[in-house]
Amino acid sequence: MPLAVSLLDLAVISPGQTARDSFGHSVALAQAAERSGYQRVWYAEHHNMKSIASSATSVLIGYVAAHTDSIRLGAGGVMLPNHSPLVIAEQFGTLESLFPGRIDLGLGRAPGSDQETMRALRRNPSSADTFPQDVLELQGFLSGNTRIPGVQAVPRAEGVVPLYILGSSLFGAQLAAHLGLPYAFASHFAPDALHQAVSEYRDRFRPSEQLAEPYVMAGVNVFAAEDRELAEQQKTISYRARTRAFIKRGAGGADFSDEEIDAFLASPNGRHLAAMTTYTAVGTPADVVDYLEDFAAGIQADELILAHHAQNIEDRVRSVELTGAAVAAGETVSRRG
Repeated sequence: MPLAVSLLDLAVISPGQTARDSFGHSVALAQAAERSGYQRVWYAEHHNMKSIASSATSVLIGYVAAHTDSIRLGAGGVMLPNHSPLVIAEQFGTLESLFPGRIDLGLGRAPGSDQETMRALRRNPSSADTFPQDVLELQGFLSGNTRIPGVQAVPRAEGVVPLYILGSSLFGAQLAAHLGLPYAFASHFAPDALHQAVSEYRDRFRPSEQLAEPYVMAGVNVFAAEDRELAEQQKTISYRARTRAFIKRGAGGADFSDEEIDAFLASPNGRHLAAMTTYTAVGTPADVVDYLEDFAAGIQADELILAHHAQNIEDRVRSVELTGAAVAAGETVSRRG
């Protein structure tokens, strides 16, 4: 089967730039993905993170949709315990009404924030316990088969808003299987349970009105450039910045040299952080596609969600383009063969 790839855009606010700059970058990335043959672009709900601008996920989806023509756009994902299912149904019913046939809704049960932020969101700590019921309630609103007598989501789009369950543990895999929904595993930052979760999902899958057979998606980090040395350099810069931001949160804003960051990543405390990006494709377009094909084959993935992390937006866009072109070239060779 041809390799299907999609894009996860974290709407990063780079040092010295603004959220508005980030939204412009999101448009540029989505346009690059659209012209490069990607299936969809997803945005993740995060809160109280100064470097991530996708907190109002549905608003960002609408903005990018207005600046693209055909690519699917969606949440990867909305953290449903933070919200009323009715409100999310109204938001995504609105999006599907405005951009028919282009809207996805991925759902997660994590808070997407820290404990203090969770309280500021008015989120009950036990609300994650009702995640399965909330998914069904949301599904009912979106389909017009409400589970709450007398309450409908307005507007409700004529088209279908497909649901996806996101996860990094066996819980999400089991729920997606039970509900007969596609399952997206967050292996781009939580790799440990990937193989077990995918196996559990396939073994327990029950067909549904939305989906007849299991559909597996998985996240992979990507750095693609014209030559491998440049891609490796982009990876080093990006992962150092990520590590620096992580440890500065607990160090009173102290700064650290590149040498100190590298030493931390090699230490016992830093190895766990380094291991979070185990699944990373880096190199020339051919190198990246070889990695992605091997990764997909290892779990029989139907689709890969790629997170391109180069610090510079021009390099990120180029990574999207190079990967898309290499995937398309491989599919052309496969069809001719």
